[in-house]
Amino acid sequence: MTEHRFLRALRREPVDCTPVWIMRQAGRYLPEYRATRARAGSFVNLCKTPELACEVTLQPIARYRLDAAILFSDILTIPDAMGLGLTVNEGEGPRFARTVNSRADIEALGVPDPETDLRYVMDAVRLIRRELHERVPLIGFAGSPWTLACYMIEGQGSSSFARPKALAWDDAATMHRLLDVVARSVARYLAAQAAAGAQALMLFDTWGGLLPPDLFREFSLRYMTQIAQMLQSDNVARTLPLILFSKGANGHLEALADTGCAALGLDWTIGLAEARARVGSRVALQGNIDPAVLLARPETIRAEVGKTLDSFGPHPGHVFNLGHGITPEIDPAHLGVLIDAVHDLSARRT
Repeated sequence: MTEHRFLRALRREPVDCTPVWIMRQAGRYLPEYRATRARAGSFVNLCKTPELACEVTLQPIARYRLDAAILFSDILTIPDAMGLGLTVNEGEGPRFARTVNSRADIEALGVPDPETDLRYVMDAVRLIRRELHERVPLIGFAGSPWTLACYMIEGQGSSSFARPKALAWDDAATMHRLLDVVARSVARYLAAQAAAGAQALMLFDTWGGLLPPDLFREFSLRYMTQIAQMLQSDNVARTLPLILFSKGANGHLEALADTGCAALGLDWTIGLAEARARVGSRVALQGNIDPAVLLARPETIRAEVGKTLDSFGPHPGHVFNLGHGITPEIDPAHLGVLIDAVHDLSARRT
């Protein structure tokens, strides 16, 4: 069997057409997902029941010609396993029952054991990999240390995450202590997903772009680099491509490409041509069409797909994706138009 085009593209090897997958492809825009979510009773229960997590992971694979599946889970599983008590209510977003407010709180945190404290995730990875029957590769993922720390300190979502930034300014040593234990937890978690059967890994630095340049380098980039290096020391994880997605951090592409990752995910605020000119052939690029384009007419979606492919150009190393996650109001048929356009238009360019 020829190796999957998704994995070949991440190694910047030639492919028959550009591979495509979608961030949050198993999500609320799909009626079948909403039905399974209702059966689960809560989002957290959906994540923590391997059979249901497997079911929703496979739903978009059954519906579309996607080139990868991504584990259905949440980036906040690690803080939850650290004892912070995660809940996710419809319309409210994630909340923690307990927050990290002091040096003592941070010193009390331990690195969760993925096969005990997060066994439900590992069981889901094993089950999904088995049920995929090698149709497409499986992506495992985690949140970046800075992003997880933001929620752990704030206790919920925020437009600015001012409290974590204030801690970084006021008490850098304490923030570094928190980020170090989270980074070690993330690296161990990703390595365990690799051992359980994930075929690629992704690190979501959702809130890194909120930081000024000096703070980004010290409190976000530093720990993503640490994770990449730790994964390189793991016998299984080192063989898997690592994708870094740092939303809003376009000013740091060169430094991100130097972390040792295989690919950079890009949001829609930078052109692929510019990004490729800056990082060269050091890494593959993933992205990066604006998710809102899926609200447009099918002919518009197809035209914008063509523009995105043209922006990357006739080079190896492109994985097509949105610049962020698909949103709940999207018509599923419109996503099908995008996926088909990626395959059809890129095949004509090879």
